[in-house]
Amino acid sequence: MRIAHEFQVNRPMSTVWDFFQNVPEVAQCLPGAELLSDDGDGKYTGRVAVKLGPLSATFDGTATVTPDPATHSGLIDGKGADRKGNSRGAVKVTYTLTSATPTATHVSVDADVTLTGAAAQFGRSGLITEMSNRLISDFVQCCEGKLAATTLEERAQVKAADVKPLALFWQSLVAWFKRLLRRG
Repeated sequence: MRIAHEFQVNRPMSTVWDFFQNVPEVAQCLPGAELLSDDGDGKYTGRVAVKLGPLSATFDGTATVTPDPATHSGLIDGKGADRKGNSRGAVKVTYTLTSATPTATHVSVDADVTLTGAAAQFGRSGLITEMSNRLISDFVQCCEGKLAATTLEERAQVKAADVKPLALFWQSLVAWFKRLLRRG
């Protein structure tokens, strides 16, 4: 399943690029994500907790982050497994930063997500795309908050909001149904 997002961060491209290279801080802005260790050479171990309707999964896994400073782009290659639900996931994310204005950066994200097991059933419904739209919005707000902080202590306090699974599920489900009705 492919998921594409574009958003703008109201900071100069060099500032946003530097921020994206700080993987522990970026991970703090990903709702449901927890960075467990920096294994060196762009390799990380982490955990992502998700709730999709009645399905709750915690994926433990690894990711490799490969930035390309020359093109202001990068690749994140991750995989993980949920031990309880016997689901597996893999993701390849390509991100690209371009200067929208001297004080704003356009970010394009293209993710190729593969799910197996119980989690795969929700990937077919389009619900994951709707939920990712909501989570990306939370991610951007957190990035803006970290970049607006005036001290390191203030910046460390800015983290992604807790995911309220039931509210996220219902908001996403309503948005998905509205989109279906507009097509028909």
